[in-house]
Amino acid sequence: MASSYSTDLKLELMVTGEKAGLWGDITNTNLTILQQAIAGYEAVSIAGGAQTTALTFSNGATSDGKNAVIDLTGTITGNQIVTIPDGIEKTYLIKNSTSGAFTVQFKTVSGTGPTFSATDKGVKSLYSNGTDVIDTGFVSNAIAAVVDDSTPQLGGNLDANGNNILIDNGNFIGDENGAEQIKFATTASAVNEVSVTNAATGNAPSIAATGSDTNIDFNLTPKGIGRVTFNGGGKIQQIAEKATVVATSASGTINYDVLTQAVLFFNSNASGNWTLNIRGDGSNTLNSIMDIGESITVAHMVEMTTAYYNSAVQIDGSSVTPEWQGGAAPTAGNPNSIDVYSYTVIKTADAVFKVFASQTQFA
Repeated sequence: MASSYSTDLKLELMVTGEKAGLWGDITNTNLTILQQAIAGYEAVSIAGGAQTTALTFSNGATSDGKNAVIDLTGTITGNQIVTIPDGIEKTYLIKNSTSGAFTVQFKTVSGTGPTFSATDKGVKSLYSNGTDVIDTGFVSNAIAAVVDDSTPQLGGNLDANGNNILIDNGNFIGDENGAEQIKFATTASAVNEVSVTNAATGNAPSIAATGSDTNIDFNLTPKGIGRVTFNGGGKIQQIAEKATVVATSASGTINYDVLTQAVLFFNSNASGNWTLNIRGDGSNTLNSIMDIGESITVAHMVEMTTAYYNSAVQIDGSSVTPEWQGGAAPTAGNPNSIDVYSYTVIKTADAVFKVFASQTQFA
C-alpha cells in the first residue's frame, strides 16, 4: 500500500511493512519538516508588480510554506498577495521586509487573511484555521521591544481601550527632545485629582479639582518667588486673601512682606508712630519680584487707643513719599478705632516706585 501524507505539514505516513530500507531517510525528512514548522526561518522574495505568490506545501519534502517564520522580501511595485493552500492549519510569524509603499496580504487560496498596510513594515503573528488566515493581534517580540527599546515609536494613536496609563512617581511626559513637559508626583493616600475636560463650540474647557472629598482647594504653585500669570482677561467669582494677624503693638519699623500676605493686622493697640517698609520678604526685595509697569495693593490695619499713625513709608528700606488720598499725608491716627491703610505701589523703572496711599477710620 502506498504512503499517505499528513494534512497540514505533508509528512509522509508510511504503512506498516512498506518502504523496506527507506524508513530512516523518510523519518529524517519528516523530522526536518517538523523542525521547519517549529523553528524554521526562510526569506521569500515577492519582488515585482501586483501579483500572487503561492507558498508551497510539497508532500514529504521541506517547503517554503512550512516554515515557522517567513520573511517577505524584495522591492514591490504593486499590491501583493501571498497564499498558502486551503485546508492547512498552522501558525506563522510573518515579517514584511519589502521595500515599496504597497500592501501585502497573507491568506489562504480561497479564503481571507490580514493585510500589511503600505507603510507597515512590521511583524504579524498569524494562524490558519484551514479556511482563513487570522491575525492574533499579538507580535511575539512586542513586549521585548517595548521593554528594551528606550525610544519606542507608535505607528498610530495609542488607545488605552478603557484602561489607565500609570506613571511612576517623579516621572514625566516629555517633548520630542525628551525634555520634561508634565511631571507627576505621587501621594500614597491620594483620593483627589485633577480633571481636564474639553468642550463643544461656544463653551470653555476646564481644569478642575475632583475626587472623593466634598470640598477641596485647588493649588497653583509657582517655583520660588515666581508668580502665576493669567494671560488675557480674568473673571473671579470668589477670592480669599492671606491675612497675617499680629498680637504685638505697632511701633518702630514694621516690615510688610508682600510674598506672604495681602493684609497685615496689628490687633493690639499701637504704642507709637511707625515706619512701614514694604518689601518682598526677608530674602527678596520688592524690586526683584516686580516688573516695570506692574502694581500691587496691600492693606495694613492697626488697633488704636492713642492717635499714633504711619509716619513714614519705605520700599526695600529706602524712603518714599506716597501720594495720599485727599492730597495730604496724615498727621495723626484715630483714637479708639482701627485705622486701615491701603497702599498701591507701581514700579515705573528699576528700583523706582510710585505709591498711592490712604488712611480710613473704622470704629
